[in-house]
Amino acid sequence: MASPPVRDGALLVDAKGRIVALGPEATVPRPEGVSTFRFPDAVLLPGFVNAHTHLELTGLRGALPEPDFFEWIQHVRRAKDEVSPETYLDWAREGVREAWRHGATMVADTGTSGAVVRALTEMGGAGIAYHEAIHPDPGRAEATLAAAREMVTQLRREAGPRVVVGLSPHAPYTVSRTLYAQVASLARAEGWPLAGHLAESAAETELVRAGTGPFADLWRRRGIPLDPPAGSPVRLLADLGVLGPDFLAIHAVQTDPADAGILAAAGAAVVVCPRSNARHGHGSAPLQRYRERGLRVALGTDSVASVDSLDLLAEAREARVQAGLSAEAAIRLLTLDGARALGKEGEVGSLEAGRWADLVVIRPSHPPAFPPYRLTALPPDLIAEAILLGQPGDILATFVAGQPVHQAHSGGAALP
Repeated sequence: MASPPVRDGALLVDAKGRIVALGPEATVPRPEGVSTFRFPDAVLLPGFVNAHTHLELTGLRGALPEPDFFEWIQHVRRAKDEVSPETYLDWAREGVREAWRHGATMVADTGTSGAVVRALTEMGGAGIAYHEAIHPDPGRAEATLAAAREMVTQLRREAGPRVVVGLSPHAPYTVSRTLYAQVASLARAEGWPLAGHLAESAAETELVRAGTGPFADLWRRRGIPLDPPAGSPVRLLADLGVLGPDFLAIHAVQTDPADAGILAAAGAAVVVCPRSNARHGHGSAPLQRYRERGLRVALGTDSVASVDSLDLLAEAREARVQAGLSAEAAIRLLTLDGARALGKEGEVGSLEAGRWADLVVIRPSHPPAFPPYRLTALPPDLIAEAILLGQPGDILATFVAGQPVHQAHSGGAALP
């Protein structure tokens, strides 16, 4: 991602899990007694960044069939009411393992249980876990904020060295304007990263712009006062002072050119989830417009309650079609661009000395459409095409800080 491909390459990882040397194998030192992994005719890449997940919901895969987004959200809420803390933790562990199987070495997760912080910490994972603050009634803003502050403070004490805990005002249809402003103020005072679902659905836009639609009807039934109309969800958060370089806008599908300009002026980052947006009928995020405006853009999978897997290569293929990207640009969204969106560019996203040895090894099973096919003989653009066609079974191994966290049975072997 930071330089041309290196053929017959190797890299050396130190005891702390950082890359200390890389290049052609003959030029990379091999200290006596180090473990060696070999993956012939495969590609070694920076580990993927999954910039939006809900790993605590892994156990809800296939359990929420509603096509309507509003009804689906209500089902999620009811289902979560029945989940115990122990079950959340089991689901979070399962989600971390699945992310690794799909080559993701860093996740940006949102949730309410704290289970993902605990799972990543005990399993030696890396990521940002945004604790969600949720309540649409402005009269409950202070109590909601106090509970969120207490939870984040506790989770930050528990979090491992590569797990960051942030704060997320959930979405315009679940968060009052008072709570939005208070959450943003608290996060910035404490230096906590911010993220939030934004401009995801037409129903959300209808609530913000006109005070109508299913979310508005729900607020009325609950006796929650409706706010005055705003130009759009993006404009609303800009007016409330929520947007900024530390804010990750999740989805950002229902936006116009003016919204893109607002996000860019604020320096915010955007994570798009093409398969989830399609599943719920939201449409496609204007990915190319965001890139043209200079926004930091990443890809995420959303939860397996929305899509069937945490397959980031599938997301990259969808993004490529939507935005007319090259294969290399689509892969960059999963690596260096994802790291930039999360403020982690100096740590992950590229194979460079000093970066964490977060790695994914892929042996593509689908060759480009011409013979003969041998991976190491292909030019860089066709190597990228082969990678982008990769299926889950093509991922031979995933390493976090130099430690193998996933190895396929047919993958490379550890050598003495």
